Amino acid sequence: MNFDEMTAKLADGKGFIAALDQSGGSTPKALAGYGVAENEWSGDDEMFAKIHEMRCRIVESDAFTGEKVVGAILFEKTMEGCTNDGTSVPAKLASKGIVPFLKVDKGMHDTENGVQLMKPMPELDANCARARELGVFGTKMRSVIHEANSAGVAANVRQQMDFGLQILGNGLVPILEPEVSLKSETQAQAESQLLNAMMDQLGRVPEGKQVMLKLTIPKEANLYEPLTNHPKVLRVVALSGGYSRDEACTELAKNCGMIASFSRALLEELRAQMDDQQFDNALATAIDEIYSASVAG
Repeated sequence: MNFDEMTAKLADGKGFIAALDQSGGSTPKALAGYGVAENEWSGDDEMFAKIHEMRCRIVESDAFTGEKVVGAILFEKTMEGCTNDGTSVPAKLASKGIVPFLKVDKGMHDTENGVQLMKPMPELDANCARARELGVFGTKMRSVIHEANSAGVAANVRQQMDFGLQILGNGLVPILEPEVSLKSETQAQAESQLLNAMMDQLGRVPEGKQVMLKLTIPKEANLYEPLTNHPKVLRVVALSGGYSRDEACTELAKNCGMIASFSRALLEELRAQMDDQQFDNALATAIDEIYSASVAG
C-alpha cells in the first residue's frame, strides 16, 4: 500500500487498530499477562526478544489480517525487527493490508495541574525519517489527563498538537493521545474540557492535512461526534484504558464513528503456552469481538 491507499484504508475501512506498542516500562506486565514469567528472561535484551516473539506470533497469525484490522501501532524495536521469514514488521503488516504506525513518545513527566505532559523528544525528526524509510504511515504519542483542570487540559492538548504539527511536517500522520484516566473522579468534566481544547487546536492543522485522535471512551456516549466529523480528523480511535475486552467493546459500541485501538483488551486471553491452533482461535475471537464493536456505530 502507498500513502494514499493507507489514508483511504483508515478513512473508509471497517475494522480497528491493534496497539502492539508496549514500551520498556509496560513490557514486563504485558509478558506476565502472556504467561511469560520474569525468571524466563534476564535484562532488557532478553525481555524485548520475548515481547518481539509475541508480537510476531500475532502479526503472522492467519487471524490477523486487513479484513478486520486496519492498522497496528508498533514499538520502535518492533518496527526495526523482522518476522520469522525475514520480512520487516512494517512490510509484513502492509502486505496483509494493515497500516503501520510507530509509538514515538518517550514517557511522561510527573503530574502537574492535573495532567502528565510528555517528556521532550529530541530525536523525533530522525525517528520520523526512519519510520518513513520503513514504510510506516503515522505515529502515536500518549499523555494523560487525571482531573478536570482547564489549564492543565489545555496545556496537554496544546503539547500534543505541537508535536503533531512537527510530525505532519515530516510526512507522517500523527495519532494524538491525550488519555483521560478512567480513575479520574472528574472524568466527564475533563472530557468536556478536552473536547473544547481539541476543537480549538484543530484550527492549527494546515489545510489539506489531517491528524488522528486516540481517546478514552467517553462517559457521555457520542460526546466526541464533533471530532469524528471534523474535516481535519482522519479517524478517532478509542483506547481500552483498563477496561476488560467485554466492557471496552460494550462501551465503544455506544459511540458512532469511533473505532477501537486496544492493547490489553486485545491480548488478554493470549498465552505463550498455547499451540498455534489455540492461539489463532483465541486471537480470532478477540478480533471478531473488537471488530463488531468498532463497526457497530
